[in-house]
Amino acid sequence: MTRPERPTIRDVARVAGVSKGAVSFALNGRPGIAEGTRQRILDAARSLGWTPSHQARALSVSRAFAVGLVLARPPELLGADPFFPAFIAGVERTLSERGQALVLQVVPDARAEQDGYRRLAGAGRVDGVFLLDLRVADPRIALLRELGMPAVTIARPDVPSDFPALLVDDRPGITAAVRHLVELGHRRIAHVAGPAHFLHGSVRRRAWEQALTDAGLPASTVVESDFSAAGGAQATRVLLEAGERPTAIVYANDLMAIAGLSVAVEHGIAVPAQLSVTGFDNTELAGYVSPPLTSVRTDPYHWGRSAAEALLALIDGETVDDVAVPAAQLVVRASTAPPPPTV
Repeated sequence: MTRPERPTIRDVARVAGVSKGAVSFALNGRPGIAEGTRQRILDAARSLGWTPSHQARALSVSRAFAVGLVLARPPELLGADPFFPAFIAGVERTLSERGQALVLQVVPDARAEQDGYRRLAGAGRVDGVFLLDLRVADPRIALLRELGMPAVTIARPDVPSDFPALLVDDRPGITAAVRHLVELGHRRIAHVAGPAHFLHGSVRRRAWEQALTDAGLPASTVVESDFSAAGGAQATRVLLEAGERPTAIVYANDLMAIAGLSVAVEHGIAVPAQLSVTGFDNTELAGYVSPPLTSVRTDPYHWGRSAAEALLALIDGETVDDVAVPAAQLVVRASTAPPPPTV
């Protein structure tokens, strides 16, 4: 015979006709819900035979009702790159509905980032954390396991991890961009990559390489940058001033691609007549630059909401599986066209 599953707060919420957040408030004795609602929740829990798991009981003894995010990025880049505000907005929307707060720390480097997570855990300021900007062989996975801190990773790490992950996969988006350019007739397709130590930077680069290999084309023209506009502009100058310049450039994000459009204008190169350009993230600005940017659409706001829901469920002692997110899609606009006939 199989052992019956332990009732969860999700079951209590269903029977009581309330949200999981209200159940958490009631079972932890927090103010903010009506007494009649609290009693209905307690009655539902009693009728189901609900008891907190050891993890949930330990957490309920001392709850911060806050979650943490530590980012090792220059503050000016956080303001310029629309990904971060959109992701954080999604997180905040879910947290505000549950009476939770976000503790955000922006630090200068990876060592300070690890120290930031240690401080958050040691001071009991948060109940769990997000891991964004995953590194290749990311040491923070082992750190958070050592700290006993609940966590959700944004993408699946390339090292063993017990934490649930948001199943973000950048490869199909980059592959679609390269195939689109190949179908237009391009044979010299360069890549402006993100930093190789970031997992998404290396994943996007490998996807570009594989897509070109599958098309029987060389994957030799690549310049690594830092996801910033200035870095994208400098990388574009390197490519356009080379002896045999590319007819198309696949950028690892929109910020670098939009900067690249400006550099093409400086060099008197018409986009898309002489150079095709694609970005990644499909930020709001992508549709308003000249020419409008072909880009890969993702949904960081949805990612933020989903990641927050998963983390709060984990903190409440529930079993949380990896979270699927919609696949990235290529949005074709006017920045791509066939290469010049003489090329």
